[in-house]
Amino acid sequence: MQGLVERLGLRTDPVIFLAAAGFTALFVLALVIAPGPIGDFFAAGRAWIVAHLGWFFILGVNVWLGFLIWAAMSRHGHIRLGPRDSAPDYSNLSWFTMLFAGGIGTVLMFWGVAEPISHFASAPLPGVAPFTEQAARDAISIATYHLALHTWTIFALPGLAFAYFINRYDLPVRVSSVFYPLLREGIHGPWGKAIDITAILGTLFGVAVSLGLGSSQIAAGLSALFGWEASVPLTVGILAVLTAVAVISIVAGLDKGVKLLSNLNIGLAVGLMVFVLVTGSTLFLLRGIVETFGLYLGNLPRLAFWNDMLADTNPDNGDWGWQGGWTVFYWAWTVTWSPFIGLFVARISRGRTIREFVFGVLMAPSLFTLVWFAIFGWQAMEIDGIGLAAREALGERAGQLSAAVAESVPLAMFAFFESFPYAPFIQGLAVLVVAIFFATSSDSASLVVDMLCTGSAKPGPVRQRVFWGVSEGLVAAMLIVLAGDLGLSALQEVITVVGLPIFCLVFAMIPSLIRGFRTEDIDHVSIGKRPPLKEL
Repeated sequence: MQGLVERLGLRTDPVIFLAAAGFTALFVLALVIAPGPIGDFFAAGRAWIVAHLGWFFILGVNVWLGFLIWAAMSRHGHIRLGPRDSAPDYSNLSWFTMLFAGGIGTVLMFWGVAEPISHFASAPLPGVAPFTEQAARDAISIATYHLALHTWTIFALPGLAFAYFINRYDLPVRVSSVFYPLLREGIHGPWGKAIDITAILGTLFGVAVSLGLGSSQIAAGLSALFGWEASVPLTVGILAVLTAVAVISIVAGLDKGVKLLSNLNIGLAVGLMVFVLVTGSTLFLLRGIVETFGLYLGNLPRLAFWNDMLADTNPDNGDWGWQGGWTVFYWAWTVTWSPFIGLFVARISRGRTIREFVFGVLMAPSLFTLVWFAIFGWQAMEIDGIGLAAREALGERAGQLSAAVAESVPLAMFAFFESFPYAPFIQGLAVLVVAIFFATSSDSASLVVDMLCTGSAKPGPVRQRVFWGVSEGLVAAMLIVLAGDLGLSALQEVITVVGLPIFCLVFAMIPSLIRGFRTEDIDHVSIGKRPPLKEL
């Protein structure tokens, strides 16, 4: 196999690369030949996971968050994630923008309006009527619970593990390196390769679902602007164009491509947020930002452990329950990103301490998320009408936004901007922001998958990186074709099934990290050295 890889002009582990590439090709072929049975398989898998393991996903992320806080506050918090004399490679501002754009930029654009409005109109918590003031408070609380600390916990745990074992011990840039204390030299054998192949496939599927959602949102935006039908061919065409843009960024590399796009996009996203704040109900939103922080902190303990245990659901008949369609989907989807985001975050966090890493990765993006939902979420609900009196005053305009979201989730952001001045221009700018977020997610994932195959932070041959970029776009296109008219629900089925093994893999990183920390005695920490690799 090594000879084949060399003849192809690649520089990679032949087993990992060929197995991952082969499975991806087989999956795409299966979608072409038998989309129906493949869809039935994922639907049945999701039904079983939601019915039997939804609680496991919800409890697991809370355990991870507790572990991260302990790691940061313990005596190991000032261990530097790199050599003794290392310093951070990027400024705090560039570090944050790369975290944000490579992480959940696309998600915030997709769900910033859609999720609060959805919860506002459906009121998932027991005993709360829709469209009321309490429904609005709960909607903001639930949306921020999903996309603030807990989402970044799922990224931070593998990120810390990768940064500790790869940056500090100079182990290969692979997911299997995290398990060195448990597998020892077995990370170079079949078990290690199986872990790396699983991580690569999980990353491809996770990013593909995100790209599917992002391209469907762009199609909805173009439909709002030009009246085009948001069809599957249009969505796939958008995916093809943007994959080409992502490939160009891949060729440019991390520092030139991803950093440039990240800095550009965070500026555009902040510009949209400020525009809504200034041209919307400014005083109402400023008060809403303050209240959102209180609602988040006050409701977080209850929401973090709520798993819908009293709901009368039947997953076998397509009744997932509220948590099955939202929280379990979110955690399963997000964890498929964790190998990619974790390695990406570890790469850009070299030289930072454990304490700085944990609180930076958890707090900075979470604070931005809270402000984002406070502005977009509260403004969207005010446009729709909060409370009976407000809805009566709005007349026919009441409920128009929630009705649009119910009809088409990807259309939410563009329907929202129709209530603002310069609507066509702002909608076009929103399409551009989503497109750039799409590109940064794709090129970041491609560079990281390439690292997983080569075991090195140095970029592989251009053709190798381009292969992964094209593969992500191809898998996303086939998932869109598979989804067809079912749209989001079909993508949820795929990602819930794929997310389970990745979730278990990330859970196993905790005992590995604990064993690694135990080798760090006071002397090692105080003088900045690391214990010998054999002590792990």
